[in-house]
Amino acid sequence: MRRFIICVLSLILLLNVAGCAKKEGNKAEEGSLKTYSELSNGTYSCDEHIYKYRFEISGRIPNAAKNSTFVYLSNLPEISFEQAWKASGLSSSLDDYFSEEDAILVDIK
Repeated sequence: MRRFIICVLSLILLLNVAGCAKKEGNKAEEGSLKTYSELSNGTYSCDEHIYKYRFEISGRIPNAAKNSTFVYLSNLPEISFEQAWKASGLSSSLDDYFSEEDAILVDIK
């Protein structure tokens, strides 16, 4: 009977230790504008939307003193630098902005 109790207690202890093991989860990233997560399947999640791609788009805005980098999560396969800077809030035309389902700006460097 004593061995049985020791075995049961050992099993309970082992299961508790196994339950505390670190699980591979989503990798959270904090951009300067939005927090997003890289999911285990290689997609990205932000504000309840799932995106296929993460782009770091660099270049120089006209008349700027230095280069800028825009980090977008996107379902579009490509975003040009001109699209990126205009959609970042610098365009006065609503036609230059992305819908939230297409792309979202998460960081500016």
